[in-house]
Amino acid sequence: MSTEKTVLTSFDTWKKFLGDRVQQAEKMGMNEETINKLAYEIGDFLDEKVDPANPSNRALKELWEVGDEDERRTIACLMVKLAKQNA
Repeated sequence: MSTEKTVLTSFDTWKKFLGDRVQQAEKMGMNEETINKLAYEIGDFLDEKVDPANPSNRALKELWEVGDEDERRTIACLMVKLAKQNA
């Protein structure tokens, strides 16, 4: 099984993966606003291109779909916070 497939099938693995990427971005000097903006863009991409492989990711997708732009930015910021806790 490829890394991408594994990351997307387990929510815990997904959180760890995101946490590692947030840490890398911080080490590269990205500020929180930039990281949150990237998280929003990734959320949009995943919403359009990826069918969630587990119930947790499915719930996030459904929340993303019903949210307006501000609510989606909030979801992205919360995912960054969650990721930081799981790095």
